[in-house]
Order: sequence, then C-alpha cells, then structure tokens
Amino acid sequence: QVQLVESGGGLVQPGGSLRLSCAASVSIFSIYAMGWYRQAPGKQRELVAQVTSNDKANYNDSVKGRFTISKDNAKNTMYLQMNSLKPEDTAVYYCRITLRAAYYWGQGTQVTVSS
Repeated sequence: QVQLVESGGGLVQPGGSLRLSCAASVSIFSIYAMGWYRQAPGKQRELVAQVTSNDKANYNDSVKGRFTISKDNAKNTMYLQMNSLKPEDTAVYYCRITLRAAYYWGQGTQVTVSS
C-alpha cells in the first residue's frame, strides 16, 4: 500500500514563506517522478512543480523563481519551499508520485495566503 503524507500547510501573509513536505511509504529510488499540484476553489487542479528520478525539475510559470522542489532520498520525502507567497497561491496542495506507471496522491494540505 503506497501512502503519501503531506504536512506544512497553513495561513501566511503575502510575501511570507512555507515549506511543504510529502513523506512516501516507498523508497524514492523506485519512484519515476514526484510532483506538487494545487487546486483552488472553482479551478482545475494544476501542476506546480515536478522532479524526476534523474533530478530534472520543472515548474509552473507562475511559481518560477519563488518555489523550489527538492527531495531527501534518505527520508523518502519531497519538499516544496514556497517563498514570496501571493494570495493567488491559495489552494489545497497535493503531492503525487508516479510509480510503475501508476499515480498515487496525498490527502492534500491547505495553503492560505492572506493578510
């Protein structure tokens, strides 16, 4: 059973920072790609950032230069460092992994950017 546990969401003021974590119950070495997605109310879920097994990362244009995706192989954990947060970053953030051609999702964590 593959499990993904997210943490780190919360309420932050515009310009602030948060770091999201996604802990996987499987070895990261077996995962083809890991990514963060988000879904705001009334909008479709969208890719925020993704990193592949060979450490190639790509970002949604709206977060380039502000967000950084990383992973700790020893802890089987992926991170999303979010800086210079904007109100439009408010959403539920989900982690997703691609493992043996299947997708697995975390439960989501709420990020709210508001003064």
